[in-house]
Amino acid sequence: MIKLLMLVFLTLAVQANQLGINEKLGNMVPLDLTFINEKGKSVTLESLMDGKPTMISLNYFRCSGICTPQLNDMAKMLTRLDLAENLDYKVITIGFAEDEGYELAAAKRKTMLHAIQRQFVQDAWHFVVGENNSSGILAEKVGFTYSKTISEAGVVEYVHPGALIMLSPKGKVTRYLNGIEQLPFDVKMALMEAGQGKIGPTIAKNLLYCFAYDPKAKTYIFKWEKVAATVMLAIMLGFFIYLVKTSRRDEDDINHPHHPQNKGE
Repeated sequence: MIKLLMLVFLTLAVQANQLGINEKLGNMVPLDLTFINEKGKSVTLESLMDGKPTMISLNYFRCSGICTPQLNDMAKMLTRLDLAENLDYKVITIGFAEDEGYELAAAKRKTMLHAIQRQFVQDAWHFVVGENNSSGILAEKVGFTYSKTISEAGVVEYVHPGALIMLSPKGKVTRYLNGIEQLPFDVKMALMEAGQGKIGPTIAKNLLYCFAYDPKAKTYIFKWEKVAATVMLAIMLGFFIYLVKTSRRDEDDINHPHHPQNKGE
């Protein structure tokens, strides 16, 4: 029975970790990956980073969930960030949707740059889409996992987390900032550490997910499967601990000198 519970426990743990951020601190991202920039040109990750510590966000530009709030917060945060863009850091927003072109990236970039409420070097924040699955490769290298969904109406959506990922100038993953709202101070420290190639701990924040959107009901579809898996995981873990404790208590009772089995000895 205990072996069966352990098997179920491990299966649920794997399912619960399929989506989200599977941290890969210290992992190296290939700098020769190529992307299509907002001008429709093929560029390498190395040229986009330009030898600077870089913050990366992974989004898709038709996203009806957390992507726009996350990008709006990035614009707000960059307004207040006490570092020199294009000198101290770079920003890259990478579109991972296979069917989105660079035109959408360019439109979103224009909107976000306009939202920054100060003079900002525009070449410091690039919006790109993948080329030859480069977005998927990068997402795998940094542990960013997502799932494609198609509604009955044929609308394509992606379930994905929201986070900023820091890369050193050489492409090493140095830090994760979970969530869609970031404090300028936290980002500044993370970028400075990334510039030194220093790996930093993840700040404890809830990891938000982008749910699928139902255009007919005009509401977000709650992903009950993930919540159910988490609840089941907690129940099975609690039951497993209960069985272990009960088994140990029974053994202690049997070994007790006043136990009926031991009176005749």
